[in-house]
Amino acid sequence: MSSLFWIAVQGFSLGGGLIIAIGAQNAFILRQGLVRRHVLPLVLFCALSDAALIAAGSAGFGSLVASSPLLLRGAAFGGAVFLAIYGLRAFRSAFKPQSLSAEGAANLPLGRALATVAAFTFLNPHVYLDTVVLVGGIAGRYPVDERIWFAGGAMTASFAWFLSLGYGARLLAPLFAKPVAWRVLDTLIGLVMSALAVSLLLSGLGDW
Repeated sequence: MSSLFWIAVQGFSLGGGLIIAIGAQNAFILRQGLVRRHVLPLVLFCALSDAALIAAGSAGFGSLVASSPLLLRGAAFGGAVFLAIYGLRAFRSAFKPQSLSAEGAANLPLGRALATVAAFTFLNPHVYLDTVVLVGGIAGRYPVDERIWFAGGAMTASFAWFLSLGYGARLLAPLFAKPVAWRVLDTLIGLVMSALAVSLLLSGLGDW
């Protein structure tokens, strides 16, 4: 049992290292967490999406994704366009005084919030490389009984991270009672989205 536990710890460490990064998905969850709007369904969607992709990779689909440049290229271009649009909206929000609040995030309907986070998740080709190819590929090196523990550890890291991000954001609520804090956050989100859009566009062009 102890060896299986350490295999799970390895999966948790790898999954956590890949998930805990400044990105479009995390920025969106942080913003919704600050206004305490749709937090549980959003974090569950993100964590369950990671779990499904990790399971698919562990089952052997990692090689299929890695051998499909068309899939990764399509996700790269689609993700670049989506992130660029969202980044521009964040910049516009940051520099419009009437938008310096949580009102936009607080009034976002659940369906639209889920659609947005789904786009952030599945239009990012790196999510397939990280979860399906990398985590799934490493998990595939273990025997089936040990593979389950490794993949389970990586999935646990995803659940732990998104729950902490979504519900831990409320600790920052006093800071974001000031409009200038929202200006800074939206500016940072705009910069992150724009940088990711450029990165995805260049990666897509590099595959031609």
